[in-house]
Parts: sequence; structure tokens; C-alpha cells
Amino acid sequence: MTTVRFLHAADLHLDSPLKGLEADPSAPAELIRGATRRALGRLVDLAIDEKVDFLLIAGDIYDGDWPDFGTGLFFAAQMRRLAFADIPVFAIRGNHDAANRITRSLRLPPNVTMFDHVRPHTVRLEHLQVAIHGQSFADPKEPNDLSRHYPPPDPGLFNIGLLHTSAEGYAAHARYAPCDIPRLKAHGYDYWALGHVHERQELWTDPWIVFPGNLQGRDIGETGPKGATLVTVTDRKATLEHRVLDVLRWAHLEIALDGAVDETDALMRIQSALETALREADPLPLAARITLTGTTAALAPDGLREKILNEAQSLPGEHRLWLEAVRLKTQPPRAGAGAGGEDNLSRLLVRIDALAADAPADLLGDWPALLLAKLGDAIPDDHPLRDPSSILDQAKRRLEAALTA
Repeated sequence: MTTVRFLHAADLHLDSPLKGLEADPSAPAELIRGATRRALGRLVDLAIDEKVDFLLIAGDIYDGDWPDFGTGLFFAAQMRRLAFADIPVFAIRGNHDAANRITRSLRLPPNVTMFDHVRPHTVRLEHLQVAIHGQSFADPKEPNDLSRHYPPPDPGLFNIGLLHTSAEGYAAHARYAPCDIPRLKAHGYDYWALGHVHERQELWTDPWIVFPGNLQGRDIGETGPKGATLVTVTDRKATLEHRVLDVLRWAHLEIALDGAVDETDALMRIQSALETALREADPLPLAARITLTGTTAALAPDGLREKILNEAQSLPGEHRLWLEAVRLKTQPPRAGAGAGGEDNLSRLLVRIDALAADAPADLLGDWPALLLAKLGDAIPDDHPLRDPSSILDQAKRRLEAALTA
């Protein structure tokens, strides 16, 4: 088999609004509005520069029905760039751009194959010894495991399954076209090109079962580098590279302020964390949420955002930083604590830990067993109720919070 190279992308969500920067009037509106388009442009640039044999898009090209034809025109123009470079594109529709959801349409250039939503079908690239199997969503709320009806692998070819799915075990994402990973492994394909989950995940390596993540983070829930997966296949063995393509980076900075003696000390810690985040995002703009935790009375909520912005102005690259939110979740030191942090509450909590380490079941008595006997299988095996240590830990935290208050 000759060497084959392809790009696997998913979840473009073209023209999806980036959420959470409305509170910062200095945030660049044009950059925010155009981020998903620029990320797609970078994907096309990468495909052309790497001279890939084809591009896969595993669903959610669009974020929903187009507000106007501009979204479709932009996508079609980018696909024509690939057509001029003789790069074919194979795509499916996902829950956001299902067949019955997109009411407007434009004829795409002939290098683009959009898999049908009625049933799965196969495209064979005989010169590359590759078979691509796929099916689009007909309805946004697809409840069925579409992969069950995908055809068997073509003998002698590198078989790719193009699938938009929640995949079992990803509760953070809406459950659409759920599939079972062991069944995908047993299907006989060499590579499953998945879409829908926005975090990059390599669920399995033999065969490869991969979520590339989305091209561009859209809110504070989608932090870190985003991009696509470049796959090189030699003798039916694939190697993968993650290529970063986002144009604006999101970061959630949780900064512990335990022991901060005054406001200056706390602000210097925040400044240091921001400097590190800017350096890691360089050269991209950074949209950051700051959550301040720990035990200290050094900071008050009044004017906190402005004080942090003032500290950021002295950082290299501060013009690339925007604050999505500032959350103050610190706790004041407990009244009565001595210099060493010892007080009656501290001693009580230490005593609870010591007792729990020796015999946690003795502290709880018979009530967990009685409750389990009543509820039985209604409580999952991994529920905290089945672990006495976990029950005690939760009880200790509640006791501490109540007594502190």
C-alpha cells in the first residue's frame, strides 16, 4: 500500500457566536465574530501545505440553520480552494446541521462528497486503497446507533468509518447517535473518524477511534489548543499528529490564594498566573476566566476585575488578554485560629480523620447497609453511598462549612 495522508476534522460550527466576552468592552468584536471562519481557513491552508490526499469532516460544519447565505458561501469558497489543489473532501452532517435542520442550500463544488442521511454508503478510493463509510444525521436528535448499519470492511483496503456520535461515557455532551466502543473495535475498520465531542480524544489505538475536537473553542467550557488530526497511513498502519488551528484561545485559571497576607500579595500571584497563561497561548489572543480560591481575607469583590486588569497592563502581550469573568471563591480565615492554624474546629476535623482511618464503618453504624438494602440496584456501584470513606468525607466538609459559618 502506498503512503496515504489525510486530515480528520470535526465540529467547525461556522459562524457560531463566541460566548462570554460581552462583559469586556475591550474584547475585539471582529476577531470574535470571525474566529470560526479563520479557523476553517487555517484548516484549508494546512491541507494544501501538507498536500494531503483528502479531508474528512465528521459533522457539524454549521452551527445551525444559516441566518443568511453568507455562511454557506464562505464554506463553499473554502472547498473550492481545496478543489483547485485537487484535494477531495468527505463530510457528514451532525446534530447541529442535520438534513432537516438546514433550510438553505448551495451547490458545493464537485470535490465535496456529503454522505446521505437515509442510509450509510461507501466511497472507494481505489488508487489509494482506501474505503470511506459514512452516514449523515437526518434529524438533530438522532437516537439510534448509526454505526450498527455501517457496511462490513472492504478486504485489502484501509477502511475509515466517518461518524458523528456522542459515544457512550461522554455525559458532558448531548447523547446523539450513541455508539458502543467495543462494538466499533469489533467492526473491522482501521480508523473511526468521529465528531461531536469537542475535546480531542483518542479512545482506542488498534483500531484508531478518534475525536479530533473542534477547530475553535467557542466558550470557557472549551479551553486549550484546538485543531485537527493529521493521519499518515503506511502499510495500513496509521500514525497521528494533532495540529493546532484555533485563532483565539480560552483558559480557565484557578488561582489559590491561601495565606496571601494582603491585596498586593494576592494580586502578584494573579499577575504571575496570567503571565504564564499568556506565554502558553502566544501568539494567540487569550480569553480567560479567573477563579480565586483558598483561605484569605486579602481581596474584596469591589473593583476586583479592574484591579486585575490594571495588573495585567504591565505584562508582555497584555493587549492579547480579555477577561471572560472573575470569580471570587475565597474563604476568610476561621475566627480563633492561632498562628499555627490550630483551633477547636481544626482539632475536631483531625480527630474525625483519625477515627475514619481506623474504622469508617464503625462511625456510620448500620444506616448505609439498611438504606442499600432498601434501594438495592437503584444505587450505581460507583455511588458515594457505597463507600463509607466517601460518606465521611462529605459529612466532614459539611460540618466544617456549618461550623465556620
